[in-house]
Amino acid sequence: MAIGIKNVHWAETLCAASAIVAALLPLAVQAEEGVDTEHIFGFMIGSDVGPVGEREFQTETTGRFGKDSGTYRALGQQLEAEFVPMQDFRVEVGTTFMAHDIAGVPGLDDRRQLSWQGVSVDLRYRFLDRETAPFGMTLAMETHADRVDETTAAVVRSYSTELTAAFDREIIPNVAVAAFNLSYQPEWTRMPQTGAAEQDATLGAAFGLMVQVRPDILLGGEVRYFRKYDGIGLDAFAGQALFIGPTAYFQISKRSRLTASWGVQAWGQRTGSNATLDLVNFERHQARLVFGLNF
Repeated sequence: MAIGIKNVHWAETLCAASAIVAALLPLAVQAEEGVDTEHIFGFMIGSDVGPVGEREFQTETTGRFGKDSGTYRALGQQLEAEFVPMQDFRVEVGTTFMAHDIAGVPGLDDRRQLSWQGVSVDLRYRFLDRETAPFGMTLAMETHADRVDETTAAVVRSYSTELTAAFDREIIPNVAVAAFNLSYQPEWTRMPQTGAAEQDATLGAAFGLMVQVRPDILLGGEVRYFRKYDGIGLDAFAGQALFIGPTAYFQISKRSRLTASWGVQAWGQRTGSNATLDLVNFERHQARLVFGLNF
């Protein structure tokens, strides 16, 4: 009798899940145009760059929380203006403010401060369009010049350039799109007070999947893997981390949009440690909220 009741329970669960999927898919199929991947991901990027003449204002709020011990909270607020001056080419300029709350974290000074971090320029060029090629492909170069270190909150002179190759493809036309990113970010940092200088680099690979459940809503997730090195030439391996989490995109109106993404470090390892997380080079949690407005 117990086995029969269990089987009925699973049958009811399966029927309920099937009903939900059946209800959502028709809404997704109603979309008349393909999925625009320019802004649907949180930490990743898609291959779309927008039509010629498009202008947008965007705010990007990024939170990073949790280290080995103590209290660690870092919040970055980036203000950006985006332009598409020519076919397949997008320009973005931005500035970032940072808020830090650090207490009792090994290797970091206790700080509670709000500061202007620096400026950035993001250039993207689309080499392959999904409409005429098997997949979309865009190369992006985002350069930062910072006066405050995003991790330690110390006063620095830092320059970094993140190079990203973004690939995407609609695996179900007008419904589901998959994306893959490869990135390399070298960084040069100098401490003005001591004159000390250091270099490091981060390699990254990420996979994302988004499904259009309604014409104005996409749901999915991102899996991101990073390797940290001391030296821009990948001289000495320092640690690695794998982040997994959900992403949601909402088209609020014809001119406005919102993307929310969260990732938790599911696995990691620091050089010289047997721990299953790297909470020295990376954080335990990362979250991002992006609001955009066409003008």
